[in-house]
Amino acid sequence: MAPERDDVPDEPGTAAVPWLDDEEQQAWRGLTALIFLLPAALDRQLQVEAGLPHAYYLILAMLSEAPDRSLRMSRLAEVTNTSASRLSHAVARLEEHGWVERRAYPVDRRGSVAVLTDTGLRALEAAAPGHVAEVRRRVFDRLTREQVRQLGAITAAFVDGLRTDGAEPG
Repeated sequence: MAPERDDVPDEPGTAAVPWLDDEEQQAWRGLTALIFLLPAALDRQLQVEAGLPHAYYLILAMLSEAPDRSLRMSRLAEVTNTSASRLSHAVARLEEHGWVERRAYPVDRRGSVAVLTDTGLRALEAAAPGHVAEVRRRVFDRLTREQVRQLGAITAAFVDGLRTDGAEPG
């Protein structure tokens, strides 16, 4: 339970903490529950049906949508919202499966490019129907079309704010 607004010490030079009201508190707790429960549910489905974690699925999906099924590692980290070190570890695991290959960046050779292999594309294609069905069941089947639009606007506001504030993944 948060302290009452009147309980905030009134120290010189400090502003009173703007505590959450009941409606904000309820919304915040719902959001935190969603942040923990939804990724766990999606991860569980993909592990059971496809043998890969959601983070790896996302890497394969982003590569499948890229020109030539390849992205520079730094760009792949951006589009998957992960740190460079976490991405590097994940790509190493995907390489072990033969799903992704790392190649030198052709322009300056300083960076590397992740490339989705044909085997990786087949693994993604096998996992996608079950994953999409789970996302639809867990998220979109519960919302009206207007709520979907609102969700898009709300998540964009959060992500834009986090990126503007310099929040780094991982």
